[in-house]
Amino acid sequence: MSEFGRMLIIIGVLFIVMGLVVAYLPQITKLPFGKLPGDIVIKRGNFTFYFPLATSIILSIILTVIFYLLGRR
Repeated sequence: MSEFGRMLIIIGVLFIVMGLVVAYLPQITKLPFGKLPGDIVIKRGNFTFYFPLATSIILSIILTVIFYLLGRR
């Protein structure tokens, strides 16, 4: 199997595991992600716009480090 295919399978399995964790362990969903300073929330009447800017940046940095470490083998 090619390296790219193996990586896609690993990423898929990780997404499945993360989905199961979020679905079946609600206390984990109480992490501060999504409510960080820098996340943009605009509330106007019955309309709410939410853009998790700081959360996106932090998750991007974490994933970059993980993929960098996985790619070094």
